Amino acid sequence: MVDDLPGIVELDQVCFGREAWSSVAWEGEFERLAEDRVILVADEGAVAGYVVLLVPPVQVDVVELLRIAVAPDERRTGIGRQLMTAALARCAGRTVLLEVAAGNESAIGLYGGFGFDEISRRRGYYAGGEDAVIMRWRETA
Repeated sequence: MVDDLPGIVELDQVCFGREAWSSVAWEGEFERLAEDRVILVADEGAVAGYVVLLVPPVQVDVVELLRIAVAPDERRTGIGRQLMTAALARCAGRTVLLEVAAGNESAIGLYGGFGFDEISRRRGYYAGGEDAVIMRWRETA
């Protein structure tokens, strides 16, 4: 998976611009894989998408979805749904939290389709004053 690092860094820059993580930050994420990070990559010849989870020890019941991205030319092909399905499968019995820019309607729709609910907002959180929407998923019986 470390072989995917350059493609992930490039995709992160394309998708997040000024909010993208640096290559050093990504290297840190890969170093922490054995500890508490799960990085899933959709690879269609090049990195088509990725999701990063912060999965603490079993005794902690909250997982954070730190990052998800799909290449612009791969959107609406089901890759985002595949990544979310795989990520949530790793979170059985736990609560998952995430934050998303309030103006990112497609992401909010994706998360809502998986049963995430808005639980809070961070007013003016992002550069330019955009709110962050905090969403929660709980596995239903």
